[in-house]
Order: sequence, then C-alpha cells, then structure tokens
Amino acid sequence: MSMDRAELTTEEVLRRDIPWETYMTTKLISGTGLQLLRRYDNKSESQRAALLDDDGPAYVGVFINILRDISKEETIEYVFGLIDEMLAANPKRARLFHDRSLSGSDTYGPFLKWLWKGNWFIQEKSCKTLSLIMSVRPKYKVGIHSNGKAANEKSIFTSADDALKGLVEWLCSQLKNPSHPYRAVPTAVNCLATLLRETSVRASFVQADSVKLLVPLITPATTQQSIQILYETCLCVWLLSYYDAAVDYLATTRILPRLVEVIKGSTKEKVVRVVILTFRNLLSKGAFGAQMVDLGLLQLVLSLKGQSWSDEDLLEALNQLEEGLKDNIKRLSSFDKYKQEVLLGQLDWSPMHKNPGFWKDNITNFEENDFQILRVLLTILDTSNDPTALAVACYDLSQFIQFHPAGRIIVSDLKAKERVMKLMNHENAEVTKNALLCVQRLFLGSKYASFLQS
Repeated sequence: MSMDRAELTTEEVLRRDIPWETYMTTKLISGTGLQLLRRYDNKSESQRAALLDDDGPAYVGVFINILRDISKEETIEYVFGLIDEMLAANPKRARLFHDRSLSGSDTYGPFLKWLWKGNWFIQEKSCKTLSLIMSVRPKYKVGIHSNGKAANEKSIFTSADDALKGLVEWLCSQLKNPSHPYRAVPTAVNCLATLLRETSVRASFVQADSVKLLVPLITPATTQQSIQILYETCLCVWLLSYYDAAVDYLATTRILPRLVEVIKGSTKEKVVRVVILTFRNLLSKGAFGAQMVDLGLLQLVLSLKGQSWSDEDLLEALNQLEEGLKDNIKRLSSFDKYKQEVLLGQLDWSPMHKNPGFWKDNITNFEENDFQILRVLLTILDTSNDPTALAVACYDLSQFIQFHPAGRIIVSDLKAKERVMKLMNHENAEVTKNALLCVQRLFLGSKYASFLQS
C-alpha cells in the first residue's frame, strides 16, 4: 500500500467525478441507483440532508450495492467518503442501515470484505462505519436474525454475530500488526471502546487472546492525541473488568502498576474516573486487593479525595475504594499476624482463632504455597510439648474444616486423622477436648459438628 493512499481525506476523495453511467451500461448499478446518485452527487450538505430525510434507506441500499458489486478502488473510496460524510454530520443515520426495506440485502458483508481487502482509507472507513452500525442495531427477540429470517433457516447473509466476530478479529489484528503506522491502533481502540459494551464482544476479545495487547498502551500521556488513546484504552479495560474471564486474564498481566502510574501522572478527570471505576470493580477479585495494598493505592486514593472533582460517580468510587482498601489492610495484617504465630510455633488463644470473621475473610489465604500453614500446624501436632499450642492447632484445623468448602478432604489428604486421634488420650483436658472436636469435624462434616459444639 502506498502511503499517499493512506493519507487521503474524505474531502479530497469527494472531489472526484465518478462515471456512474458506465457502471449502469455494464449493469453494475440499476437505473434507479443511477438516478439517486445523480441527485446526490456534488450537492451541499443541506441538500443531501433533505434527500436522506426523504429517501435514506434507498441511498444506503445503493451505497451497499456498490460496495458489494464494484471493485474499482477510486469508486469504493468515493462511496466510503459519502457514507463517512453522512454519518459524521449525523451519527443517528447509522440506524438507516437497519431499515426493514433493506432486509433483502447483505448489509454487513461488504464492510467485512473491504476491511481485509482495502487500502488504509477504505479500512478505516469500513471499520468505523461497521462499528457504528453494529452499536445501534436493534436487539431482536431470540430466534429471529436481524434480517427477519427465523434462526433455523440458513441465511446467505452475514448475521450480526458473524459481523461482530469478523470486526473484532480485524480490530485485534490491527493491535498486533497495524496497517497504518500511527492511525491503526487509535482507530482500533476507539472502536473497541464502543463495541466492548457487549458481552459477546468481550468473549471474542478474550478468546482472541487480545487483552495483553491493550496493556502496553496504558502509559502516562502528554499530548491531546495520546491522552485520548489512553482514555479509550482504559475505557476498554473498565468494560472488560465486568467480565470474569477477562479479569482472570488481567490478573496475569502487569496492568495494575501501569494504571497506578497513569493516575499519578494524570490531570484529566475522565482518565482518573475510568481508572478508579476499574479499580473498584477489581478490588474484590482474586489477589487484586492485596496487590493494590502493596502498590500503596490507599495513599493515592486519599490524596485524590483531597482534590476538587466535579463527578459524583468518581467521588463515590473513591470512598468505596478507600473503605475496601482499609478492610484489605486490616484483613491482611490479621492473617500476617496469624501466619507469624504458626510459623514460629508459638500458638496461643489470641482473639482471632475464635473469631468467625477471621476465618471467613482469610480462608483462601490458607491455600498459599500449597497449604503451607496447614502443614506447619500438623508439624506442631507431631512435635510440640506445649499443651496450649496442641489445643490451638487442633482447634484451628477444625475451623479450617468448617470454613473451607473442601476442608475435610484437604485435611484428610494431609494425613491429619492419625495425628489428631493420638491426641484424644492426651493428659491435658483442653487438648483432648479440641482433638475430639477436630475428629468429629473430620468424620461428620461441618453440618453435624457445629451442633455438637453448642
């Protein structure tokens, strides 16, 4: 592709004279099509607006037929120029592409074709137009395709689902291998920021393994253009943060430190807002909360709260984030204390052992390092001469069995039964009592054990 082709503007393209008559004599456009084009060609914006108000769907039909049937690049560029101009003047006109009168033609197919075949001017207009058309499509009842056919009739037309899939595939390919040095990536991100509002698009995007392609784009921005790309990339990440499969993937990337750097360096309220809303969504998922604490996000949130923001959502999200991070810090610190107690072998009846909240909040932390803490508790049962430590270790194992969904299985797999049963004839009454509780939990499951306790 020559670069001068890529730098074409819609204005330049629309100055061309297209020989519509020759297309009619070769039967590539109909007589009606020719009439419509002659009326529309080289008219002012207000004249064109009036024609579109009267005959919008008919014009859209002619444009789609040309994109489908004609292969000459100059003509295709010209028609994309017309569509681009028409939608730029009024984006609501994208609804014309869904008009009932067009249900007999393949509306989406020609756009997909030119996405992969055209030069950059054509690709860019194709992708922007198709993204807009898709985002305003009417959501029909299940079982009816957008062209009105029942779902079981195999349609020759490109369905909305296939169009979305094809479009997302192209957008992902642009993030990997841009077909324009500095316009392809911003264009792709801009379209994704609209399309990722749909769950099916989030799914295709994750399946295409493209989440990682957004991460490098998250970097502090200075120019107007770079701020816009940053904002739209963060918007994509925020939309993905509502989708669990994407969140799992984000957890494997270095996205959090990058987002933190962005807020530290950003004065743009819209960027700060979308990142803070993303943090709020991620706070409760997996290890994100702990990671946010490590990154010192609480201090950052407190300093942001001190600034004057006009946006209510942002203020509310900052408050929720502050609360959540403080909670996490409290939880982490109580588990850290507990871990220290166990690893030093100095078990005592400190308040957290008997606090159900401690077990509920921290039960997944016991899974760290292949259940290291449970293994140490069992070692204490084997080696300690301190009756309090033995009693507490038995009690903690029984708590783990009660609060972890697979507690009994895990503790049994670690060969705990024999060790605890040995302690049932210990000379210390506190040890025997807790050993008995633990054995009952192991054999009976938590349902029965909780009532034995009362």
